[in-house]
Amino acid sequence: MCLKGIDVEYAGVYRDQQVFISGAQHIPPAPFLLKGEMEQLMRWYEQEQRDNLHPIARAAMLYAIFVRIHPFIDGNGRTSRLLLNLELMKDGFPPIVIKMENRLAYYEALDKAHTKKKYN
Repeated sequence: MCLKGIDVEYAGVYRDQQVFISGAQHIPPAPFLLKGEMEQLMRWYEQEQRDNLHPIARAAMLYAIFVRIHPFIDGNGRTSRLLLNLELMKDGFPPIVIKMENRLAYYEALDKAHTKKKYN
């Protein structure tokens, strides 16, 4: 749905080629690893639901891990922000919007999380 009318061929389909994120040091996993990475993400998510991780921490980690995997050719940012906000709203928190003036710090924090495993 995030790519409806934008890229019908790849909408909702795991990517079949290596991608790189402009300005980032992090390189997303190779296409042949995507299915396993996404399955691992879902196992982590189901476990964190049972372990009762704080909803904000769980939403942030779900978001960060999804962005690290970068499973699609296009629409990863939109999809991950929808996941983040859905997770927050499920627990009664308001959705968040990353303001333009915070965007560089936001991208730097994501890259640091992915390259140095510093998610805090």
